[in-house]
Order: sequence, then C-alpha cells, then structure tokens
Amino acid sequence: MRSVEDHLTLVTAAAVAPRPVRVAISEAQGLMCAEEVVTEHPMPGFDQAAIDGYAVRAVDVALAGVVAPEDLEDFDANGAELVDLEAGEPMIVSLPVVGEVGPGSRTPTRLQPRQAVRVETGAPMPTLADAVVPLRWTDGGDQKVKIGHGVESGNYVRRVGDDVQPGDVAVRAGAIIGPAQVGLLAAVGQARVMVHPRPRLSVISVGSELVDIDRTPGPGQIYDVNSYALAAAARDAGADVNRVGIAERDASRMREVVEAQLIRSEIVVICGAVGGSASKAIADALADLGELEIVRVAMHPGSVQGFGRLGRDEVPTFLLPANPVSALVTFEVMVRPLIRIALGKRQPMRRVIKARTIGPIASVRGRKGYLRGQLMRDERTGDYLVQVLGASPTGSSHLLAELAEANCLIMVDPEVEEMSTGDEVEVAFLAQRG
Repeated sequence: MRSVEDHLTLVTAAAVAPRPVRVAISEAQGLMCAEEVVTEHPMPGFDQAAIDGYAVRAVDVALAGVVAPEDLEDFDANGAELVDLEAGEPMIVSLPVVGEVGPGSRTPTRLQPRQAVRVETGAPMPTLADAVVPLRWTDGGDQKVKIGHGVESGNYVRRVGDDVQPGDVAVRAGAIIGPAQVGLLAAVGQARVMVHPRPRLSVISVGSELVDIDRTPGPGQIYDVNSYALAAAARDAGADVNRVGIAERDASRMREVVEAQLIRSEIVVICGAVGGSASKAIADALADLGELEIVRVAMHPGSVQGFGRLGRDEVPTFLLPANPVSALVTFEVMVRPLIRIALGKRQPMRRVIKARTIGPIASVRGRKGYLRGQLMRDERTGDYLVQVLGASPTGSSHLLAELAEANCLIMVDPEVEEMSTGDEVEVAFLAQRG
C-alpha cells in the first residue's frame, strides 16, 4: 500500500501550467501574471489635489494657526491678510478665492501670490499652487476664505509620478492578479495582460447504473452525482471545467471519449468503476494511450484509486472511486493540489491548523484518515474545536449529507486508531476558493 505522501509526490510531479494567453484585465483576476508589465507613463499624469479644499502657496498661509505674539505693534505679517487678530490667539489668514477647479477640468488655472482656488479631489493643481488646505481647516468661503491652519509645500497634493514612474514594473511576472493589480493595470492604461490561464479539467462518469439528473432512475439505477460534484470541486479550486457526463463502458467508446478530452484538457478525471475487473477493463481500454496505474493508497476514504499520464501530451489522468464522498475526498487530497500548482499558487494545499476534539474519533489503523468535521471556536479561550461527523470510519463513509455539513477535514495519522475528547488533531479548512 502506497503512502499518501508518496502518491501525492507522484501526482504533483505531473503538474504543468497551460501556455500563457493574453486576456482582458477584467478576466485576469485570480490568475498568475506571465509578463512584466512596464509602465510607459507616470501615474498620476499631472499634479492633482488629494483632498477637497483650497489650492494655495504654502508660504501664503504659513502664519495660519500660529499663536499671535504679545507685541502686535511690532509684528510683521509679511503681507499676509490676517483676521480676528488678538495677542495669544491662533492667527487666521484670509485669502481671496479666485476660482474653482473640479476633477477632469481641462482649462489651465493660474494662481497669483496671496490667492486661493477652491479644488475638489483629483482636480488639476493651479500653476504656482504647491499645497492644498483641507476644507475642514477653513470657513468654506466662496469670495474669501478664512484659513485657520497652515500647510507645508506638497501637503495634500499628488505629484506627477508619485505612484508609478515611466519604466517602473506595475505587475511582476509570477504575481497573482487580484483587485489591486487589476486597478493598477487599468490606471496605467493596460487593457490586456498575459496570464497563465486556468487549467482545463474534464470530468467523466462511468457506470451502467448511472442516469443523468434530467431522467427518472429505473430499477437499479441512480443519478450521476459524481460528475456534478467533482466539476463543482474543480471550479472551486480554480479550474476551467468541462463536465462530459456519463460515458459508456464499451472499450472502444470509452477510449474515444477519453482521447477527445486528452486533446482539450490539462487534467482528466474519470470517476467510477475503481477496483476489481471494472477498473482493469478501463485500464485495458486506455492502454494504448498510456498506463493508468490502479493502486491502493494508505488513506480512507478513497484508498483504491488510479493515476497515469495519458496521450501524446502525457495528461495527468485520475480514476476516482464511485462513492461520491470517497470521490470528493480523493479529489480534495490528490487532484486539487495539482490544479493549484498549475495556477501558480505558492501554497497549493489547504490551510491546516490544530484543533481540540470535542468527542471521541475512530479511524482505520494503517491509513491516514480524512474525516468529515465541524470546526468551531471556543468563545472563552479562542481555541479551535472540532467535532467529527459520523461515528464510524467504515460504516458511514458514503453519507454525502454529512460531507455537505462539514467545513473541514480531520486528518488522523495512520498509526492512530482512536482519539479521545480533548486530543489535539490537524484539520484542513474546506472554505470555498481557499
């Protein structure tokens, strides 16, 4: 029996990122940048107000807010017009307001000494103005404005190139494009960007007992759960998914369906018919496409599974159990990391934390357990607590409803058969897009 770690090493070694493509920046979120995006123009492209207020020369409002001296007769205001001037009180500077500029204005505005221009956030700065006095530090006057607090040159002004200079790298190759990167690309005028696209994954169900959900099952038939569930799991991991649906077990037809998906996919997942003669029949049908090895992996559920690299491009191909819970858990452990690696994620595995059990846990000795659990926080201590869903490791692995209630997988070491209340255990979050 192969260990989980050994089999996972074999699987992840087959990860291949799709060839880079150029897409609109609105479609690039979550993908890895495949080029160095170098800016051609400065950002901002002009000096602009960073806040609503009054554009001024800093020297003209230098006395605003300064405590007036006791000897007012000998005080030299250096030409500043002061109002309500009393010894020992903060001085107020009064300036005439000679205009108003809003964002998007294309008309140049010139400021003369000892004048102010009312500006809105993003408005072009008037010529000679080197600072903005915030509106809250003034009386908001239209003809004249009283300013109660001085500013230094450059205060509340976004200078040309403050954010990005020509030749700067806006987004580096290998960076994951998030909202900030999309915004920066838009800000520097980059409409399209080269990215590593989502890996294409095809899901095929196998089983003569299966019917699609738009039909009524007859005697001995069941709905095809796996292709829907696994397609959803693949999308959640970040793949571009093609749900093929149910394939016939006829060898030539099976080979036809799989070969068609190998041409269009970076990953192929076949679910059902694992173990015994059924899995051998599938492996034999695909033999001329490559070897699909059926192995026992030391994990539960999902110990019997298949993996190979098929077709001319050696596409990673999985054969997963028919049981929906086993299929989803096996997908989580083996297939999801492959998708995340192909996306360029630095941490392809789920976040793992330590939690204390709030009840006994039974596992299968000799196999690493991936048990459905509910993770919660202790309101008093802040510690993580976890409760297993389903008491028996062998009798309830098929219960899909329990998996739907789970928000984590409890990972039990192979040598552990029983855990007691209060024991510490590792758990992996099952948060969507995690």
